[in-house]
This record gives sequence, structure tokens and C-alpha cells, in this order.
Amino acid sequence: MSAGVERRPAPAGLGADAIDPATPRMLMPLARALHALNRVLMGIGMVALLAASVVLTTSVVSRYFLRASTDWQDEAAVFLLVGATFTCGAFVQSIRGHIGIEAVVGVLPVAANRLRMALVDVFCLAFCAFFAWKSWTLLHEAWVDGQTTSSSWAPPLWIPYGLMSIGMTLLTLQLLVQACASINRLSGKARAL
Repeated sequence: MSAGVERRPAPAGLGADAIDPATPRMLMPLARALHALNRVLMGIGMVALLAASVVLTTSVVSRYFLRASTDWQDEAAVFLLVGATFTCGAFVQSIRGHIGIEAVVGVLPVAANRLRMALVDVFCLAFCAFFAWKSWTLLHEAWVDGQTTSSSWAPPLWIPYGLMSIGMTLLTLQLLVQACASINRLSGKARAL
């Protein structure tokens, strides 16, 4: 190991069953609650993806063999996919499973990597907080105005907007916990990993 370069994975290497030890003590209850909720939502998300695949397969078969209308099936599958995507986003972030450029990690010194991670976490937190706020405003508009989709089935739009709002809020909370842990690590308040 050369001086100043950390070879082992940073917090990004934490497993799905670990909470970053650099998380501030006051945020540990939130981190534990998010961890438990994320695991439940991942299970529901897996079922939603399976249901969407069954609905789409049924749609193709009924359209081809029975020449049946499949408006409801397409929209139901989209709603299931939107729900799975947004509600599972916090879990993906908790294991830092998003796409990242790992080539930079091996080149930068430890201190620079910690600064990079803290900056990325803070910028992502700001973006997702804005996205969550906007999602809640869309949900409110859809609920108050009684908005529906334009299909003949016309399900209410508050369903996907509600799933999006919940998912983005959970992602924002997950990023808050991780940004605070990154800042803790950067400031030297956390024990070395």
C-alpha cells in the first residue's frame, strides 16, 4: 500500500446489512429506520417488477390471440414500474449501488476521496430534495384537481405521483444520512474505516 492511497473500499463498500459507522449519533435512529424500511420496500419492489412482467406478458398474449384492448394493462405495468423504481431508490443509494466512476477512487489520495464523496453527497442531497419537493407539489395538484391519465381506463395520477413523492423523500433522507456521515469522516470526527 503506497502512502496516502487507500486500497480497500471506502464506505461505498458497505454491504446491504451495514449502517455506516461514521453516521452521526443523532441520525442513527433515522439510519436504522431507513435500513429496515428499505429492505421491506425492496421486497415489495421485487413483487411489483414480477407483477409488471406478468401484466405485460398477459397484455401481449391477449392482444395477439384475442385482439383485446390492453389500455389498463399497459398503464398498470407503468404504475408498477414507477413505484418499484422510486420506492427502491433509497435502498440502491444505501449500498451506493448507483453508477459511479471507480477509476478516480484509486488515483486520488484518501483525503481527496473523502472530500469528493462529501461534495457528491451534498450536491445529490440538494438535487433530490428539490425533486422530492416538486414531486409533492405534483401529487397535491393531481389530488386537488382530480387528474387522471388520458386513456379510457383513466386511473388517477395521484397514484404514480404519490409513489414518486414517497420514493424521492426516502432517497433524500438516505442522502442526508450519508452526507452527514461523509462530512463526519471528512472532518475527522468519525473513526477510521
